[in-house]
Amino acid sequence: MSLRVAILRAYTGAFRAASGFLARRLRSNFYLYLAGLFSLFALFDVLVLHQVVDMRQRSYDLVIKNRIVKPAADPDIVIVDIDERSLAAMAPEYGRWPWPRQVLAEFVENAARQGPSAIVLDVLFSDPDVFNPDSDAYFNEVIAATPGVFFPYLRLPQKNDALSELAPQAIPGAVRTPLAREGATVAVVLPHFPAALQAGRLGTFNVEPDADGVVRRYPVWLDAYGWQLPSLPLVVGQALGHPAPARQSILLNWRGKPFSYRYASFSDVYLDMLNSDRKRPPEEFKGKIVLVGSTAAGLGDIKGTSIDRQFPGVEILATAIDNIRHDDFIRVPTSRWPYFLVAMAILWATAIAFYRNVEPDLFARVFGLSQIGLLVLSYLSINFTNFFFNLTGPVFLAFVYFSIAKVYALATARALERNPVAESLRGVGSHQAAMAVVQIAGRDDTSTAIFMRALKKAVERHGKVPKDVEVIKGKQRGVFGLLESTLVVSWVHVRDDVKQAEAVEADVAALGRDLDRLVAAHAIAGERLASLHVHRRSLGGAAGRVLPGEWRLLFGEALAAAEARAQTQQGERT
Repeated sequence: MSLRVAILRAYTGAFRAASGFLARRLRSNFYLYLAGLFSLFALFDVLVLHQVVDMRQRSYDLVIKNRIVKPAADPDIVIVDIDERSLAAMAPEYGRWPWPRQVLAEFVENAARQGPSAIVLDVLFSDPDVFNPDSDAYFNEVIAATPGVFFPYLRLPQKNDALSELAPQAIPGAVRTPLAREGATVAVVLPHFPAALQAGRLGTFNVEPDADGVVRRYPVWLDAYGWQLPSLPLVVGQALGHPAPARQSILLNWRGKPFSYRYASFSDVYLDMLNSDRKRPPEEFKGKIVLVGSTAAGLGDIKGTSIDRQFPGVEILATAIDNIRHDDFIRVPTSRWPYFLVAMAILWATAIAFYRNVEPDLFARVFGLSQIGLLVLSYLSINFTNFFFNLTGPVFLAFVYFSIAKVYALATARALERNPVAESLRGVGSHQAAMAVVQIAGRDDTSTAIFMRALKKAVERHGKVPKDVEVIKGKQRGVFGLLESTLVVSWVHVRDDVKQAEAVEADVAALGRDLDRLVAAHAIAGERLASLHVHRRSLGGAAGRVLPGEWRLLFGEALAAAEARAQTQQGERT
């Protein structure tokens, strides 16, 4: 015997022994115990792990990146880009970045004359330019005289707070809450210019990626010991009359791939402003929200997002402003409990279907389609609404449960089989069996399977005596294809039990009377009863117990007798 055969024998033997043990001990209760175990795991996941029920990140990325319907970028948001071309064009006169503040002062001064809604500088002015103090002074004068200019500041990691002497209430725009701690200090990098601080148009531009390094959210405000430090998008939105989102952070509703907004190269705009013969429209920025930021790789403001791993930071800022401006950021349930409840509903519905032995093939199709349907529903919701109810976690949990339960069902199918035929094979003594062969005419391949399934259920419910009802189904070939649209109904009783015999015969007679009506009630494409023949046979007489071969012999005799009767009837009609 080869090693391969030995391994296969050992494996099949162990599998058969394990499945038999489980079937004897647990029977169909296994599905309920398994569902209980999965429920405990899901509860632990909600309270502690946050892995399965919270499977949001990857699925959110996949869905939002592949949306068919996505909101357009706000045409009133314009990004003036300090790009590689601008750095090269400005270098001969103004040197390498950072340029003297006079450059940005002249840009703000000229842009403000066009009447923009806001000028947002996505540049951190943390230190003075010691080599150009006059340039700094000029910049301070310009921003003091120009309303609607907004500046960012940086919230440093909390571990630096003990080194700071700045109290949260000293930060312009900080909002006190009932939880505010007296005497606390906070480490932030504020703009160097007094005019920027006095105007108070400041906001944080901290953007923290998730654990996988991907930016998906933008903070609306940061907490600093009970003080709320508003973000730059929130400050801009409120200044323009838009309400603040009622949450600490928003899940960004991306407008598309990088460069979805209108871009203008800084050098093109700035140099045209200084030219007496201007080529650009004189009201290019009228009513616009003008963001000044950089996409140049050398300036390091590139981040990974759900849409692209190389996404300009200034466009992330633009997206956050756009979302607050239109109140269309992605809403998701803030609690994990809705996901848990959906997972429990799917899980226990699946468990009950297995426990009640719902028709396996039909149930597998319904389960698969339902799970696909839930995922499609999630996908459609984010295409046509701003709400995303991510069902990936519940569907994943249900799929794992279904896989384990299906393996158990296949492994214990024979041992757990509970129908008259199986029971007779496990019993002893002589039995009497009756088998009805029902043949259906008017076959239509598109509806036959549905009709035969409905007729099978109707026959199972008919009568009072337990029976086994089977459909010869599937796309068979050759001679077996001729047996499709055939229903086989089997009854069996102890041979000497008079009451059982009378009950079976009453059921057989009732089915004979009502079968035409049942077929007509469930017909889809003109199906009709072609023939019905009942054949009887004694089982288990010689061996003292019923053998599988006796049932096969009964089926062959019943099928042959049914066909002979059908041919006789056809001959009589012709």
